Amino acid sequence: MAEPSKLAKDDEPKDDATPNVSEVETVDVTTEEEAVAALDATVERGEPILQVRNLVKHFPLTQGILFKKQIGAVKAVDGVSFDLYQGETLGIVGESGCGKSTVAKLLMNLEQATAGEIFYKGQDITRLSGRALKAVRRNIQMVFQDPYTSLNPRMTVGDIIGEPFDIHPEVAPKGDRRRKVQELLDVVGLNPEYINRYPHQFSGGQRQRIGIARGLALNPEIIICDEPVSALDVSVQAQVINLMERLQDEFNLSYLFIAHDLSIVRHISDRVGVMYLGKIAEIGTDEQIYEHPTHPYTQALLSAVPVPDPDAREGRERIILTGDVPSPANPPSGCRFRTRCWKAQDKCAEEVPLLAIPERFKGTDSPAAHESACHFAEEKDVVHAA
Repeated sequence: MAEPSKLAKDDEPKDDATPNVSEVETVDVTTEEEAVAALDATVERGEPILQVRNLVKHFPLTQGILFKKQIGAVKAVDGVSFDLYQGETLGIVGESGCGKSTVAKLLMNLEQATAGEIFYKGQDITRLSGRALKAVRRNIQMVFQDPYTSLNPRMTVGDIIGEPFDIHPEVAPKGDRRRKVQELLDVVGLNPEYINRYPHQFSGGQRQRIGIARGLALNPEIIICDEPVSALDVSVQAQVINLMERLQDEFNLSYLFIAHDLSIVRHISDRVGVMYLGKIAEIGTDEQIYEHPTHPYTQALLSAVPVPDPDAREGRERIILTGDVPSPANPPSGCRFRTRCWKAQDKCAEEVPLLAIPERFKGTDSPAAHESACHFAEEKDVVHAA
């Protein structure tokens, strides 16, 4: 890859900046051909392949019919930064409406970002267009939440999985596409003879496997999984998760895995980010987040997970949050969690907490030394599900 250039102004490192994100190595290109060629660069395992910086998405609120006037904005995503490394799974959790799916759409460029940057192999994909953007979309694919509505009921399985080859004919010659589709069906555990069947002839788990096969068709490097198992039964969830883990090892994939189920996220993820009202509240390895959470919101989430052991359940402290989730159209000043937090003080309303390692844990080997956006971050004993 090209030599790293200077960071953008908003990304200049500060003493209390988030260590979770690394320095962006941008690639200088002057033509569309150079941009497309740069996207073919190889990223070694353990190096960042996708780097998100200060990502913002505000949906305007308007009034009027003929003469529309903007009266506000829904701040769905408001300053999100993280790195996704080659070969890893980054889990994103949070309650409904916190901005998880909006982040996924922004990474796919299905929604236009209001501000911020998304670097894929050193290029800001929010500024790409034409062939370069098409090349990015070939390498970043998505598995959608609902296996029923994400498949066209009028198309056969062969047409659904083979449709990416019509858009990117360089991946599979026309005469070779049927064989490629049958190979993909076999890879995801379906009978290749099902190629002429329609989606309604499959179960929910089989349909999700078809969605995964479609995502794999173009040999992508990144797959964004937007709650891929939430609509499936528990036994089928396990099958799909095991399939995804096997495919990750086989094809060296990087996953951004969005889900509500904390146990599933822990099972599949290397690192976990917790979102609340458009911002990342805490991020770290699965052990750091699940065993040593420091943000009050993360602690409350984990305390809500059912514990199968009756003895452990008896001595468990259940954290009950009061009040409703604030509106993203009018979020609280300072810390967005302060209206429901038992630790809230005047400082929380006046200052926005940075996503950084808490001062008391800096320079230590403590597993609590990970990024947390709280003025009063500290560990709290939480009994987890096994």
